Amino acid sequence: MKDTSNHDERFAKMTFASVYPLYLAKVERKGRTKKELHQVIEWLTGYNEKKLQELIEKKVTFETFFQKASINPNANLITGVICGYRVEEIENKLTQQVRYLDKLVDEIAKGRKMEKILRVA
Repeated sequence: MKDTSNHDERFAKMTFASVYPLYLAKVERKGRTKKELHQVIEWLTGYNEKKLQELIEKKVTFETFFQKASINPNANLITGVICGYRVEEIENKLTQQVRYLDKLVDEIAKGRKMEKILRVA
């Protein structure tokens, strides 16, 4: 496993509000919707649309964003490579959670069915 300490610090300080528009642009560019993006964010974090908007307006860091989240117990089923790292092998909890979200956004953009993205049996 590559050293991710640099990533870990960067993610902790980065605001969710700064990345959210990039997530939205990515899924919409691929013909998917804001509703689908919010559906996967809610699945992973437990945040409904109102709470998500509040966190964006408050410009919370990813550290705070994930500390306050109720991470889905099936999040560990998210596997694969994102940005050159296997998400299941990332040791730092925060970095892994950010990469889980990145992976879900990628799956939306690639056109995967929502049942597969949300790890529905």
